[in-house]
Order: sequence, then structure tokens, then C-alpha cells
Amino acid sequence: MSTVNDAPMPAGNEQRTFLGHPLGLFVLFFAELWERFNFYGMRALLIFYMTKWFMFEDKFATSSYGAINGLIYATPLIGGMLADRMLGYRRSIVLGGILMAMGQFGLCAAGFELLPNSKWTFYSCIAFIIAGNGFFKPNISTMVGTLYKQGDPRRDGAFTIFYMGINIGAAIAPLVCGMIGELYGYHYGFGIAGVGMIIGLLCFTGFRQYLGDRGLPPSPTSMTQASFAGIPNGALLYLGIIVFIPFGAFLVSQPHIVESYAAPIVGFGFIGYILWEAFRATKAERDGILVVVILTLFSVAFWAFFEQAGSSINLFTDRHVDRVLFGWEIPASAFQSVNAIFIVLLAPVFSVLWLKLGRIGRDPSSALKFVLSLVQLGLGFFALVLAAKQAESGAKASLLLLLLAYFLHTTGELCLSPVGLSMVTKMAPARLGGLLMGMWFLSAAFAHVIGGKLAGMSADWGYAKLYMVIFVTAVGSAVVLLAIYPIIKKWEKARLASHNEA
Repeated sequence: MSTVNDAPMPAGNEQRTFLGHPLGLFVLFFAELWERFNFYGMRALLIFYMTKWFMFEDKFATSSYGAINGLIYATPLIGGMLADRMLGYRRSIVLGGILMAMGQFGLCAAGFELLPNSKWTFYSCIAFIIAGNGFFKPNISTMVGTLYKQGDPRRDGAFTIFYMGINIGAAIAPLVCGMIGELYGYHYGFGIAGVGMIIGLLCFTGFRQYLGDRGLPPSPTSMTQASFAGIPNGALLYLGIIVFIPFGAFLVSQPHIVESYAAPIVGFGFIGYILWEAFRATKAERDGILVVVILTLFSVAFWAFFEQAGSSINLFTDRHVDRVLFGWEIPASAFQSVNAIFIVLLAPVFSVLWLKLGRIGRDPSSALKFVLSLVQLGLGFFALVLAAKQAESGAKASLLLLLLAYFLHTTGELCLSPVGLSMVTKMAPARLGGLLMGMWFLSAAFAHVIGGKLAGMSADWGYAKLYMVIFVTAVGSAVVLLAIYPIIKKWEKARLASHNEA
């Protein structure tokens, strides 16, 4: 990519700090903030664009929504490998940002009839966003880690700051892109999301001197070297992207292929390979791998339910919740910011809570935190059951019940998401660390696909039954996990003991 100057920068810029951290962290912070603004701005409008603009039936729209997000969370595995072996993190981030901006501006242009305003234009633009996310998302996170040496005590704090950037972008986007898109036209919302991505790219490229020589390609000639039929790697890369766009568009248009074939084949194959690795490992390594696999499976259930937020809960909010406040009806898409706002407010509280409990020896284990997360998620859906019952009686559902559900979902997320990342790093053998972390992230892709299929059941069951099924399943999953907790605890202790012996 000629848009990035990959020459090493003066060392003096790398040494400059703010709040005790390298200035490069804040370059990445703002680039990620605006990329998340871009993504969550699109996400806030997506289900409404499909059901109100294209008039898709709920079942198809929610399944397609699940397939889109499943692919968005699956492609970072490929984007990360290409960055490691050929592109480098910087080029990957810029390439990903450009592809995502192209997708958003394509959706905007279709609204102004500068492109055919057709379903295939929509599917193709979404495919650009999926491909771009695969290059951008894993590599900007990896670059944060490159700013610090192993053992640097500032590393955890750096990721906390970076995580706050993610959620600030996610909180602002629905309030801007979502509300403008609903009030004035979806294409305006998509266009503003694309502008956000351009701002993120300008932050990243305009202040790249503060990143030093980090994120460069593994070899200066990695893009020009020929690895297949004499074709340069760079040409193969761009050819692959060109081929992926219609293929990705096809998968989005046929979500049943993702649900019935792609996700099960990849999922069972991935787990099968990891279990094969587990039973050829030492006992201590096997114990750690099994802990990761079991808790990852429970996390799939959590995220499949949690991600109803962008599909069935978004539709329920639009159709059945009393959103009038001080005489003004709040657009439904604006409520997609509630979870991120709660994250920003509550993440520091949970961080302090775990620290204080740890000091007195009461910090719950990873498995117990997963139990707590599933219970809180289930209680959030019980609040939605009550809201849905109100709607079934002919009244509008209470806004307070919706906000209570989001609050409980967020507290559940804080008991699972950061805990899961830490759990993988503690339990995984060094030789399988990347593979198991990949499984953890890939589980979110499967969860989105399952969640999209589940959201479509609201068309047959109604919202009250759907949310009651989720409530019972979430709490039931927590009970099952609690029942097998003694075994998991035994495996965790054995794995941690092997670390101490090493």
C-alpha cells in the first residue's frame, strides 16, 4: 500500500509519553475509536435498513444479520495471518480501513442513486466491510502490545485505555449515525460512518511517527516476492480480495449456507483439532486446554444471547417500547449506545472490585465469573420478558425495563469478556496460545450466526416466548457450569501449578 510510509521513524518520537504511556498508544486509541464509530454506526442501522428499506421478512433479516456479523468476526483470523506473514500490521490496518470506508460510502452512494440501489449493491458493500474488518481489527490490537516490552507493568493499563476507546466510539456512533440515519435517511448514517473511518485512517497515518518502526512487514520484499506461479504476493492479495467480494456478498444473501454448512463444518473441525492436540499433550497442558474449550463453549451461548441487542432487541425496541422522553420519541437505533455507555461507566468499578477481592483471597475463579455472567444475562432477558408481556397486553413496554436489561447484560459481559481473554492466556500451552486465542475470538463468529437464527424465531414464537426461552437456557447453562465447576477448578489448579513449577 503506497499510502503508508513504512520507513523507521526517529527514536525520539517513540520515547515521548502522555499519562505515563507512549504517545503511540493514543494514536492507536483514536484510530480504533473512529473505526468502532464506523462499525457501530453501520450496526445500529443494519437491521432497520434490511426490514424497512428492502422489506426483508424478520426471519431472513435476522439470519442475514447473524451471518454478516459471523463473517465479520471470522475474517480477522485470515487478516492476522496475512499481516504476520506478508503485509505487516500497518499496511493491514490502512488496507482494512480503506475497504470499510469503501463499503460505507457505497451504501451512501446507493441512497443518492449514484450506484444501483439494489440488494446486490447492499450485499457487495457489506462484503467490503467484512473484508476490511478482517485486516483492521486483529492488527491494531496487536500493535498495542508491540509498544511495550514483555513484563512491562504498563501493558494491562494500556489495553484498558485502548478498550475505553473502543467503547467511546461504540457509544457515540448510534447517537450520531443511527439517529441521523433514521431521521433523515439511512444513506446519511452510512456516509457519516464512512467519514468516521476516514478520520481514523488520518489519525493513524498522520501521527505514525509516534509508532516508530513497529508494525512493518516481516520482509521489505514480502509483497513483491512470488510464491505462486510467479505472481507477486501483493498481486495475489488484491486478487484474493476481488474474488472475496462477490463470494462474501453471496454468503450474506444466502445466510442458510453459513448457518447450516460453513459454521458447523468450521466449528466442529476446529474443536476436533484442538481436542486432538489436547490428548497428545502432557496432562497439565491437557487440563488447561480442556478448561479453555469448555468455557469457550459456554461463551458461545452467552454471546448468541447477548447479541440479540442488534437484531431482535433492536426490532422490539422500535416496535413495542415507549421511547417518548420529554415529548420527543428517541429513535430506536440510539439505544445501541446504552451497552457501551454502561461499559465506560462500569469497567473501572469491576476492575477495582476484582482487585480488592483478590487482595483478600476472594476473587472468583474464571469459571465462577462465567456462571455469574450467564445468570446476569438471564435476568436481563427476564426483564425483557416482562416488557414483552406489557406489549402483548396492548400497551407500550416500559423504557426502564429495557434499560435494566441492558444494564444486566453489561454487568454480565464484564464478568465474561475480559476474564475470558485472561483465562486463555493462563491456561493455554505456549505452543498453542495463538490457536486457542483464535478459537476464543472465532467463537464470537459462531455465536452471531446462532444468535441470528435464534432472533428469527421471534416471528414464530413472539418476543415474550423467545426471551423466556433465552432466560431459562442462560440460567440453566449457569447451573450446568456450576455443577461441573469442581472438575474445572481441579484442572485450573493443576495447570497453574505446572506454571509455577516451570
